[in-house]
Parts: sequence; structure tokens; C-alpha cells
Amino acid sequence: MLGQPPASLLDGASMFLDLDGTLVHFADHPDAIVVDEKLRTLLLRLHDVLDGRLAIISGRGLDDLAGRLGLDAVAMAGSHGAEYCLAGGIPVRSTPPANLDDVTAAIIAFAKDNALVAELKPAGAALHFRTAPEMGQAARAFAIDLASRNGFITQDGSMVIELRAPGSDKGAIVRSFMAEPPFASGRPVAVGDDLTDEDAFDAAIALGGSAVIVGPRAATSAQYRLDGVDALRTWLEQAR
Repeated sequence: MLGQPPASLLDGASMFLDLDGTLVHFADHPDAIVVDEKLRTLLLRLHDVLDGRLAIISGRGLDDLAGRLGLDAVAMAGSHGAEYCLAGGIPVRSTPPANLDDVTAAIIAFAKDNALVAELKPAGAALHFRTAPEMGQAARAFAIDLASRNGFITQDGSMVIELRAPGSDKGAIVRSFMAEPPFASGRPVAVGDDLTDEDAFDAAIALGGSAVIVGPRAATSAQYRLDGVDALRTWLEQAR
């Protein structure tokens, strides 16, 4: 059984935080998440306490992520690390796959035919079945087949299956950020809730840091656990 992370873990941390299911609660539609002003204030304070060593790393597209948070001073990575922007810097983006439009069209059609939610991203697309969990198996089978025929990989998640271009993951972007100032002067701490966050966990631990899982998911390499979004926010408020 994993224990809660001590407040001392925040001292000298280079903090890598997921968004959905970690900093904000899930919603039935990815556009319906709520990023409240209290969260923005918390993140700006954490950024200051950590001397800028804070990054939000999400599966969302970078523009979507940045637009929702509205925090230009905070480093961010979107599309599982395929796009990123250091604080105040110029966004760096991978070239989208040439067949992305074809894959996206297939995802949209399947979602429409089965009353699911299609989420379009710069380097892939996702099928959400939170409102129709009985469709999970069919959605996964469709996505796996589509990915195998088009050179994509699949990423399973909480009530979602995603197709994305190979070559990037959250672990790679943690390692990349940790090679740059100001992150290089800290100890990596990765926090997330979903399977895609395991890559970030493994990278942080390999670099001598720590990992914190948010929520009840059992199989994880994280050393610590917080019960949910509210528990994470309370823990982050202890940063001094």
C-alpha cells in the first residue's frame, strides 16, 4: 500500500504535473473540464516557490492546454510531449503524420456512429467513452486496428483510447526538461493519474526523483499516492 507523499518532497523539486484527472476533475466531454481561478493562483504560487521549476505535461494539444490554463510563465508540454514550450519561449512542435487527416476522419466517423466523443489533437486523435462505458471494448478494438494499419500507436487511458504518432512520450519530455534550466537544478517529481503518466514516473525515478499517483489505479511504479484532485491541491499548497 502506497503512502502519501511528505511535504518535504516539494522542497527543491522540479515538478511535472498532469492536468486531467490530476489537477482538474474529469468531465464527460474533454471540453467541459473546469480550470478555476483558485487552481491558476496555486500554480503561479508553486511556480514562484520552485523558482520556475514547474511544468504541466498533458495529452491535450499544446494550444488547448495553454489556452485553458492561461499561464504564460509556466512551462508546458502537450500531445504527450510531441509539443512543448518552456516558460516564455517559442513552442516546439513535431511534424504531424502525413496520414493524420485520414486517421482523424475514421475516428470522427466511428464516434458519430457509436455516440462517442472524438477528441482531435495535433499528433493524433482519441475516442472517449466515459458516457458509454459499454463501448470501451469495441472502441479499443477499432483503435488498435486503425493504428496498426496506419503506423500509429495506441495509448489506453481512463475511459479513453488514443491514437498518436510514435516517437514521443511523457518520459522523454521529462528527461528533456531536466536537461534545461531551471529544471536541471532540481529533483524531478512526476505526478499523474493515468497510464500515460507511467512514462513520466519511470523517467523521474531513473533521474533520482519521485513519482506520485493520483487516484485509485493499482498498477503503478509510483512510490506515493494521493486520493484525488482535491488531495493533490491540498498537498501542493504545502510548498514553501
